Amino acid sequence: MATAAVQAQSAPTHVDVLIVGAGVSGIGSAYHLQDQCPDKSYVVLERMDTFGGTWETHKYPGVRSDSDLYTFGYRFKPWVGTPIASAQAILDYMGEVINENGIAPHIRYGHTITRCAWDSKANLWTVEATRKSDGASVTFTANFLWMCQGYYDHEKPFVPNWPGMERYKGLFVHAQLWDPKIDYKGKRILVIGSGATAATVIPEFAKDAAHVTMLQRSPTYFFCAENKNELADRLREVGIDEPTVHRVVRAQIMYDQDQMTKRCIEEPDAVFEDLKALIRAFTGKEDFPFEPHFTPKYRPWQQRLAFCPEGDIFRAAVDGKLTVVTDTLDTFTETGVRTASGEEIEADIIVAATGFNLLMMGGIPFEVDGKPVDWHDTVNYRGMMFTGVPNMLWVMGYFRASWTLRVDMLGDFVCNLLKHMDARGAKRVDVALRDEDKDMPLSDWIENDNFNPSYLMRGLKLMPRRGDKPEWRHNQDYWIERDQIPHIDLDASEFVYDGVRAGAKVAEPA
Repeated sequence: MATAAVQAQSAPTHVDVLIVGAGVSGIGSAYHLQDQCPDKSYVVLERMDTFGGTWETHKYPGVRSDSDLYTFGYRFKPWVGTPIASAQAILDYMGEVINENGIAPHIRYGHTITRCAWDSKANLWTVEATRKSDGASVTFTANFLWMCQGYYDHEKPFVPNWPGMERYKGLFVHAQLWDPKIDYKGKRILVIGSGATAATVIPEFAKDAAHVTMLQRSPTYFFCAENKNELADRLREVGIDEPTVHRVVRAQIMYDQDQMTKRCIEEPDAVFEDLKALIRAFTGKEDFPFEPHFTPKYRPWQQRLAFCPEGDIFRAAVDGKLTVVTDTLDTFTETGVRTASGEEIEADIIVAATGFNLLMMGGIPFEVDGKPVDWHDTVNYRGMMFTGVPNMLWVMGYFRASWTLRVDMLGDFVCNLLKHMDARGAKRVDVALRDEDKDMPLSDWIENDNFNPSYLMRGLKLMPRRGDKPEWRHNQDYWIERDQIPHIDLDASEFVYDGVRAGAKVAEPA
């Protein structure tokens, strides 16, 4: 891998498109840009020294996907491994995409962006960054900005301000900041939290720890299944080529996910009974006790449904390697924690699996014509563009379906938009509320009864606002968007090109 300094020497100061982030969104977007708009120059700026984003920063034991890789993988590159894959397998897959498509020369690693500023007179973004290799300040200009930086703080996870933390004599660490050098063999481990991260680390800890305790405020829904796809295996067995396997299996999984999402809304109690039946099957215990530790207070998919390959977390509980405590934490002690009900939990290592902090646009300061951008003052166009912020697209994926499905979809949209701008001879595109939107009520980015994990509820004031019309909200429904977004009329009146609203009549010169 070339150093950042060597890369920067050959980097153009100006590019047509600047992509922020070399995670799963940035790499996928780079592929679509160079595939569909080969005439466009581009660069990818990445803060870290390598690609991967989340899959590179998260080092906790057992780190793996919680979406199947047939849909989390890109549509243009078949996935051939197990549906639920390790972080390393995902990084290997991304590395192949980079190498097979010549993306590496476009990536500038070790560049921390410090400012993004739009100039309407020049129709140009200026992006300032600090280069890690020598601490130098470097500047890029671009016609279009493609934000693929993720949506949470990679360096500062969410840790509640628990009383007495300073008294604890053992090792305390947030899962997001886990050091692989930590030796937990034979140790008593307390995991605080019950979401997807807890579901990942607990089975791995249970293999070598003396014992694992999970302390949760409230239970989570878990979906247990074998880590294989029978349809994919059968198609391979009869000799079907991998691109076809990938396409057919993706279609089947997306159909099944659509049906599951609808059932979670229409018949949540029946879905819960199905989830319980899977747990009983994988543990071999018809009398597996669900009360009080595995009966959530919300409907399925109102928060993320944690995937458990082979029911591993429940098998750890049945085998006596895991104890679950449902209670609130009262205080840390010298040897562990005490719960609100007075129970003392002793631990050599306490792992906070308490989620992350939302970070809009990676915390990068943005300006438009010298004025700072407050994202909460903007209205979000279909979860990807913003009123008052020209020539920019933001990649925000799905919560109930694989993130990458939207990376592929928005890749098509951006390329179509860029080509449409070229055809019009336009240098600038904005989205703007229409006359019919004048009295439209504006609300927080997502409805509480739609999707309400704690990190999102804590950070809503950082997010843009939504309207009550399809154009002005991110509905989080892939199955609706896959029919709508590819057919967006780029000459609809919400688009403004070079200051002229699309569809408006331009006066003839006298």
